[in-house]
Amino acid sequence: MANITTDAAKPERLQLLRVLGPAHVWALGVGIVLVGEYMGWNFAVGKGGMIAGLVACWVAGLLYTCVAMIDSEVTSTVAAAGGQYAQAKHIVGPLMAFNVGLFLVMAYTMLEAANAITVGFLLDTVAGMTGHSGLHQQPFIVLAIMFLAWLNYRGVLATLTFNLVIVAVAFTAICVLFFAIQFGASDVPLDFSAVTEEPLPYGWLGIVAALHFGLWYYLGIEGTCQAAEEVRSPARSLPYGTMAGIMTLLIAATLTWYMCSGLIPWEYLGQAGTPLFDAARVTGSVWLMVLLFIGTIFATLASANGCINDASRAWFSMGRDRYLPSWFGAVHPVYRTPYRSIVFLVPIALIFALGAPLDQVVTFSILSGLLGYTFMTFNMVMFRRKWPLDTIKRGYVHPFHPLPTIILLILCSTAFFAVFLGYGTQLIAMMCFYIVASLWFHFRRYQYVRRGDQFTMPWPRPQGY
Repeated sequence: MANITTDAAKPERLQLLRVLGPAHVWALGVGIVLVGEYMGWNFAVGKGGMIAGLVACWVAGLLYTCVAMIDSEVTSTVAAAGGQYAQAKHIVGPLMAFNVGLFLVMAYTMLEAANAITVGFLLDTVAGMTGHSGLHQQPFIVLAIMFLAWLNYRGVLATLTFNLVIVAVAFTAICVLFFAIQFGASDVPLDFSAVTEEPLPYGWLGIVAALHFGLWYYLGIEGTCQAAEEVRSPARSLPYGTMAGIMTLLIAATLTWYMCSGLIPWEYLGQAGTPLFDAARVTGSVWLMVLLFIGTIFATLASANGCINDASRAWFSMGRDRYLPSWFGAVHPVYRTPYRSIVFLVPIALIFALGAPLDQVVTFSILSGLLGYTFMTFNMVMFRRKWPLDTIKRGYVHPFHPLPTIILLILCSTAFFAVFLGYGTQLIAMMCFYIVASLWFHFRRYQYVRRGDQFTMPWPRPQGY
């Protein structure tokens, strides 16, 4: 009787609210990624020329299509906050789960910093066009991050509804620019002579090197998994939102390459800060410039907004499972958000946004993402082996297994080599960082983890155990 009384006296653990639908999942995934069409992808052109940039666009699209299919199957089954981190702790083990959680947090936090840098750069560019050069970018960088952190603090439904609206505007801006160019709104005609005159200025190796920044077109679509604990129907919403998101991005990426490569010389395009906005400037149309300025600002804000959402969910989940101090696992009693994790990650994003160059921040995010995608290949194989199709109910079953897994592993290995060609020192430094973090977890933090509390899925015993 005493035990019953004690259990009843325990306060109910606050949970995240289940208020999201497929459209919010789409807005989260596309919102994080669409900024890649507005900036960053064009460094691939600088690495290998226009043809290399197009090949990188489509090869990276294949890589992320595999990521989206694998994530849709596993996350619609493991419907918990933390996304790939939650998958790893259920399927692989604690050390892998800790590393995957860290990959997610660093990838999204660095992407958030890159977005804030782009906001400051764009405002400085526009100020220079109007005769007010020398704008101080830092206050706008800080303001953007602080405002979006406050929005995330106040509730996930408002946050992702905001994303839904501004992502729709940003995507529409790309489509409007494309049709306007096709119907003669540009003073400068499309010119693809560089494709035939200088198709591969750095040879075939340039195609491999370009893959590094080709990932930027799609980096972050896997963030839809972070909403798994806050959607009303994970088995339906996550696959629909994720697959619709990758299709949207494939269209936007191809249109972006086509317009920018046709309007901007590849030598300039390869180092431009805001290529789509520059393409609108080349057209000579004021209304297109205004539209693409709005689209760029909205895309960067949507991406940073989604990154704060996803990074905080991964950090919160690790705190809730005691992989990190349990203080981070708190849920706000009114807004039902992981408020401590949101606040804690703000200064980290600000440090990188204010003190690191854009290409370095982009590379840090890409490398962390690549490590997470490499994990997915092993995770998917183990998931199918431990729980075959007829043993547990899945919201989505991706076709042609294990072909997408094999393709993903090959493309990830190629992308690592591409990064090494241009940023070998940073690649080695990051690997050392994750090794040191793994050692810290194994020797210092693992003793606090409660292994029995982690397994929340009502699954049968794995095959072979």
